[in-house]
Amino acid sequence: MIDKNNIYTKKYIFMRNFTSVHDLNNLKDAIKEALEIKKDRFAYQELGKNKTLLMIFFNSSLRTRLSTQKAALNLGMNVIVLDVNQGAWKLETERGVIMDGDKPEHLLEAVPVMGCYCDVIGVRAFASFKNKEDDYSEKIINQFIKYSGRPVFSMEAATGHPLQAFADIITIEEHKTKARPKVVLTWAPHPRALPQAVPNSFAQWAVAADYDVVITHPKGYELSKEFTQGATIEYDQEKAFKDADFIYAKNWAAFEDPNYGQILSSDRSWTVDSKKMALTNNAYFMHCLPVRRNMIVSDDVIESERSIVIKEAANREISAQTVLKRILEGLK
Repeated sequence: MIDKNNIYTKKYIFMRNFTSVHDLNNLKDAIKEALEIKKDRFAYQELGKNKTLLMIFFNSSLRTRLSTQKAALNLGMNVIVLDVNQGAWKLETERGVIMDGDKPEHLLEAVPVMGCYCDVIGVRAFASFKNKEDDYSEKIINQFIKYSGRPVFSMEAATGHPLQAFADIITIEEHKTKARPKVVLTWAPHPRALPQAVPNSFAQWAVAADYDVVITHPKGYELSKEFTQGATIEYDQEKAFKDADFIYAKNWAAFEDPNYGQILSSDRSWTVDSKKMALTNNAYFMHCLPVRRNMIVSDDVIESERSIVIKEAANREISAQTVLKRILEGLK
């Protein structure tokens, strides 16, 4: 049973919105709080009583949808889930456009209307790869923050996936055997161009956790320095893997212009296999899921005892619940 009067419920600043690690104020305190919540997920049900969470999905989801909804229910909240473009009108997001196409409603009217029906809003909207400036200005989620009148948190945005990164850090904290483990984020091949959101957030959060962070990828796949500052960039994957304690595999498309959003390589030699893992310090394998087997990672690695992808996914509930708890406490 959690002691509700303990230090973890008093020490931090309440959150209004959550889009990055900086919104937590102190990551170490947030990790401690998350681990306390994990001991008793139903200790704070009164916080969410008669409060409604609206989860808005512009893109598909499995773990985010299930874990965030479960986290809200743990806190006693009501939950509404809206799939934009499937269960609602298609929404126009651009200003000044003549709306004579297939989008009958503008986000500028839809967002404040949504705010009328809930107390907290979660938004999931991927990068479009159509316009780098629009993606990296986080135009969609920022319109919700500006016009909804409600606290807003990111369930993955164009440039970051903070709930995933928070769960990743919780998982590392549960499995590390040294104060400052070597954590390697490795690019791996994929048949589609994927956003930089997950690797951006993982790099940023791992540095904030004061891990020894190494990022390895082919040349041309450099991420924004906004997210990688404090990490070591190593283009030799095998060198990067040496003595690593955690391997986090993920694909992402090119960030730098003029190749933004493009696939520059499909080199299968970057696939994480048992030979690569043998270079490590018996490292744990991590991935956010879903994963392309035998492209991102070989069957034997993801099925090994050192694979913690399921535990990592389970911690999505805990990261979401910690964030929602802090937002709800700010509404009191």
